[in-house]
Amino acid sequence: MSVLVTVKVAADVELFQKSLDARGDEFVAISQRGKAAGAIHHEFGVGPDYVLVIDEWDTAENFEAFFTSPELQAFIPTIGGDTSVPPEITFATALDSLDKF
Repeated sequence: MSVLVTVKVAADVELFQKSLDARGDEFVAISQRGKAAGAIHHEFGVGPDYVLVIDEWDTAENFEAFFTSPELQAFIPTIGGDTSVPPEITFATALDSLDKF
């Protein structure tokens, strides 16, 4: 079974949204590294003062190794992430159900 992961990062949401367009090639490169490391699904959402990452990974350990990599940790503050506040990370085992889509 795969694992669902949510990461809530305190952030400058305006800078983050601008970075998605201005630095799209960097986001794509990181996405490719995530896929190679075990990511199955990935998307972003934003709230008033945070970025929400919603992922599905093959294992929690692979996600943790990817997320804690020095390269990704250096990238996060350059796109608006506030690294002075620890991110809120949750893990849940993905389930198959008849209503899944």
